[in-house]
Amino acid sequence: MRLFVIMLLLLPLLSGCETVKKGVQSVTDSLDFDKQREKAQESPLPSAESRLKTGIAQYEDGNYALAQRSLQSALAGGLASRTDQAQAYKYLAFIYCVTDRAAQCRQEFNNAFSADPKFSLTPAEAGHPGWGPVYRSVARGR
Repeated sequence: MRLFVIMLLLLPLLSGCETVKKGVQSVTDSLDFDKQREKAQESPLPSAESRLKTGIAQYEDGNYALAQRSLQSALAGGLASRTDQAQAYKYLAFIYCVTDRAAQCRQEFNNAFSADPKFSLTPAEAGHPGWGPVYRSVARGR
């Protein structure tokens, strides 16, 4: 019976040792810089094209500040397609126009035309009261 009581008293202590041992392992693992570097390399940054899609979705959700950052990041990330570049500039122009920054809106429409000389808005987009007049003015000057 004494042995049984002694075992019951020692059991929590022994299980606590295992917890400490696991804690030491996790600290050791977190300090292993090679493992950390490998984890970082396994999760690459999103491509420029995916940042463009994210930016467009953010714009459509009305998150203009986030959309602006994503679109600029997509452009800085090297969008391969000139059509994609023009799209990014188009949405930046929309953002600038709806936030009353007409000069920046005009510049982004110019950038869109420079990226893709065939750039154009749909009739519905071109008729928008916020950016339509700026777009038409830039398009006429080309």
